Amino acid sequence: MAKERFLFSSESVSEGHPDKVCDQIADAILDACLAQDPWAHVACEVFATTEYVLIGGEITCAGNPIPYEQIARDTLRRIGYTSPEKGIGCDTCKIDVKVKAQSPDIAQGVNRGDILEMGAGDQGIMFGYATNESEGYMPLPISIAHKLVRTATTLRKEGKFEGARPDMKSQVTIEYTENGPKIDTVLMSIQHEPDVNMDSFKSYVVENIMKPVARSFGLNDDFKVLINPTGRFVIGGPEGDTGLTGRKLIVDTYGGSSRHGGGAFSGKDPSKVDRSASYYARYIAKNLVAAGAADRLEIQLSYAIGVAKPLSFSLSTFGTKHVDDEVILEAIDKFFDARPGAIITNLHLNKPTWKYADVCNYGVFGRPDIELPWEKLDKVEELKKFFAEHSQQ
Repeated sequence: MAKERFLFSSESVSEGHPDKVCDQIADAILDACLAQDPWAHVACEVFATTEYVLIGGEITCAGNPIPYEQIARDTLRRIGYTSPEKGIGCDTCKIDVKVKAQSPDIAQGVNRGDILEMGAGDQGIMFGYATNESEGYMPLPISIAHKLVRTATTLRKEGKFEGARPDMKSQVTIEYTENGPKIDTVLMSIQHEPDVNMDSFKSYVVENIMKPVARSFGLNDDFKVLINPTGRFVIGGPEGDTGLTGRKLIVDTYGGSSRHGGGAFSGKDPSKVDRSASYYARYIAKNLVAAGAADRLEIQLSYAIGVAKPLSFSLSTFGTKHVDDEVILEAIDKFFDARPGAIITNLHLNKPTWKYADVCNYGVFGRPDIELPWEKLDKVEELKKFFAEHSQQ
């Protein structure tokens, strides 16, 4: 009988990617709104191209006027886009602001006297996923891809990665066999200065980024390598490609290992279940896998606008379950409250100790560098006890 073998790839992008530039501006605006009004309603979209940024959307926020333009310029400067030659100039680009208040038709379904009865900000389906193939309960391909661009960006900002500019992408192919996972190919495309020595540049990437990251996961470093396969990547950022919020849904989540409901995260306040319910579905899935319910587990939630209680729960364990589906669903009903108001309250999503603009880079889930409430494993012991009791019945 032939051994089972398959390849799976996931990609990530750096904070300098034009789509991520837009995500960060939108989430920095959300952070500013929540800082002065925890119950602000925010749906912010950002578009960026050559020397131009457009900020639009529906925002209702008590307190002082939000300095949209300054937030955008500060975000561009923090990323490293300080001149048109690098991709966009934080002080030279034109910025238009087209923001209006949230529709009262939506507000009447969301705003309720009792926070727990708050209606969902929109209809939709959301997925959460966890797997025990890595320490962070995330798929290996996306975890490695994120760490590659995060490491490269850190070295660039520290001045150690000479010639590198902000726009970067990574892609990792993992070979899965009966003997475990192995890295097959690592691809990185990294924006660079026009006069860089490409041989030295590529050598630095392999020896200081690719191999150390692979070893940090306990995996092989004899993989196939591709670096800037077009041969040149000088023009990047919004000058090289148009950016838009919400176009990196798979990068933000599970790298394609799990399904996605289609809703973006960035620029949305927690009443939008596209964001908050996706976070909570991850929280449910991660605690269930850590409690031994399955090796891989995917949760689907669905909502109706203005209605608090989810319309449905769905469960997939991909043939890896150690507990019956009925028992897992009973545990979800007993230990998790997926009403939007309960999610916001339990995960402190409207009064975060982190910044949404930081979370939107390098993946929302399985983050080793930021302590996030939806990554906590605080239900594991209760779930283990519950499963043990049902196994004895």
